[in-house]
Amino acid sequence: MAETTPILELRNVVSTYGRIRALKGISLKVYDGEIVSVIGANGAGKSTTLMTMCNVVKAVEGDILYKGERINDVAPEKLPPMGLCQVPEGRRIFPRLTVLENLDMGAFFRHGKTQIKDDLERVLDLFPKLRERRRQLGGTLSGGEQQMLAMARALMSRPKVLLLDEPSMGLAPLLVKQIFDIVRMINEQGVTVVLVEQNANLALQAARRGYVLETGRVVMADDADRLLSNPDIRKAYLGE
Repeated sequence: MAETTPILELRNVVSTYGRIRALKGISLKVYDGEIVSVIGANGAGKSTTLMTMCNVVKAVEGDILYKGERINDVAPEKLPPMGLCQVPEGRRIFPRLTVLENLDMGAFFRHGKTQIKDDLERVLDLFPKLRERRRQLGGTLSGGEQQMLAMARALMSRPKVLLLDEPSMGLAPLLVKQIFDIVRMINEQGVTVVLVEQNANLALQAARRGYVLETGRVVMADDADRLLSNPDIRKAYLGE
């Protein structure tokens, strides 16, 4: 994997909620084909980082670059057609639509019925539970199934970069393992993944590289296996 131009990059990005500076000059790089994990305590700025990457939270300083182009002024809804798609914390599926209708929403901006149909089959192969539940309303699914649906809906947009925010939140351990196995499979199919996750151990095991945030700043960046073996990280985030 050539590490020349990052596919996604933040350069000295500051973002705010009112007068509160949530991100205080963050810089990070994501290269094509990677899984990059962003870890940190509650309130560190992890979710804000993802939302700033896709302009849901506006950067008031610094640059957001996607495929080498500055995207600070691109409307959030224009980014999925460009290949940058977020699976937000809390899933946010359409509870009154069926599974299939939710998946159709993921491809709403696309053309080419044959390609969309092929992608639907590929997504349902990746998430067999959704195939079983395809006629059910999204709101009747279990928490784990809703998380799968949120990920599958994002995949229907054919993302180049997938921003995953807390995919394991509220799930039983067996389902968490299943979700992370699917994240690896998605990555193996050519999708770059930026993973925000409270479970630092799982996040770093899945990733190639990682960033550690504290109060809106990057305090450490390294290969994921080095972070996993770092005694300070193990004490602060892995409960040792």
